[in-house]
Amino acid sequence: MTILIVEDEPKLAALAADYLRNAGFAAEILSHGDAVLPWVKQQHPELILLDLMLPGRDGLSICREIRGFSQVPIIMVTARVEEIDRLLGLEMGADDYICKPYSPREMVARVKAVLRRLQPQTGPENHADLLALDANSFRVSAEGREIELTAVEFQLLQTLYRQPGHIFSRSRLMDLVYPDQRIVSDRTIDSHIKKLRKKLAELLPGHELIHSVYGAGYRYDRQPAGHD
Repeated sequence: MTILIVEDEPKLAALAADYLRNAGFAAEILSHGDAVLPWVKQQHPELILLDLMLPGRDGLSICREIRGFSQVPIIMVTARVEEIDRLLGLEMGADDYICKPYSPREMVARVKAVLRRLQPQTGPENHADLLALDANSFRVSAEGREIELTAVEFQLLQTLYRQPGHIFSRSRLMDLVYPDQRIVSDRTIDSHIKKLRKKLAELLPGHELIHSVYGAGYRYDRQPAGHD
């Protein structure tokens, strides 16, 4: 499995590559933002470690453009620890983030965790409702239409979908999406849910599948209700 490291600090990039190779991955390094998109389109890595601050193009704009043609897992790397940067990175379609300075072992563990939670489940799921979920492609279909989700969006939908009517608190969803139990803002989950609802609304206009339960969290209903 090939991991693309996009990092303009040569020593840090080399160290990350060494640890990933020792863990059994193939690692490639790019140091300039302008080189990323052509490389990704040609080489199709299994995961990208994407630094936020790069020469040429910044990591957020790169992440946003990659999401226009690929759902490859992306871990944002940043020395800017403000919560808004973390949230914005996730809103751009990133699957995870890691803050500098980081332990190379933590980085490898984070890469493995993202890849592990994206491992395909058994075939499409299709319960007694309108949706069909395919974990092999992160696609959701209904009534002849189809959308593609990010890895985190798919995991959130799959979690809610498998227990219709059950209310999941934000903290429970955070534990399921981020099993390493690091601190993640409630706003991060809300941001993912907001984007997920928007995509589902494109798939099934006029229907509300994921409901907010005031003071409690979110639930999925198999029988969609119209918008209030």
